[in-house]
Amino acid sequence: MELEFDEFVLAAATADLTDEPAARDHADAVEFRLDLAADPLVALDDYDGELPLIATNRDPAEGGEAEGSEAERLEALATASDYDAVGAVDIELASLRTSVGASVAETVRENGVSVIASAHDFEETPHASRLDDLLAAAADHGDVGKAAVTATDRDDALRVLSATHAATERGDRVATMAMGEAGQHTRAVAPLYGSKIGYAPVDPDEATAPGQYDLATLADLVERLGGR
Repeated sequence: MELEFDEFVLAAATADLTDEPAARDHADAVEFRLDLAADPLVALDDYDGELPLIATNRDPAEGGEAEGSEAERLEALATASDYDAVGAVDIELASLRTSVGASVAETVRENGVSVIASAHDFEETPHASRLDDLLAAAADHGDVGKAAVTATDRDDALRVLSATHAATERGDRVATMAMGEAGQHTRAVAPLYGSKIGYAPVDPDEATAPGQYDLATLADLVERLGGR
């Protein structure tokens, strides 16, 4: 069930795969947060939903709660990629630049699963040239390069949208969003500039990143703006 991200994909973010039926009316996929789930491999064994999964086991250094060593964290993603329901795996760009991460990405692709190379900045939005370089590197290491940064004002949000447009114009497949209140609207607008993935919780009380819309709201906004 490979996700190729040729078109925009709206992912319902959750640590509980029993949320999947409630996501079907609005989402194209489910981002399964292994690092937030009680027993993720059991949940994958039991999953019989309709939507393909994006498996994420987020590094604590980038806002996650994965336990164990780096090798163990990444190996869990390699294991997840062997499940038919998993269409993509999210691996941090920093990890993909290591031999262990590169090896896991190779395994993931051998299983017919796409790699999302992600980078997160919970402090700021990098300056324009740094953001462009970050997206280019992520797109080079992954089938999609994802950058989630933090906006403190409209200039930051505009910089994210501009970088998204520039990356798309040079042929890179990217997913972008500006976290925080100042950047919330980028989650709805970025698809118009080429962003290929959006994330939203099914339950607004279970947001996995600052400034997320709930799933129904984001689906409606993106559709009304023509991004989906």
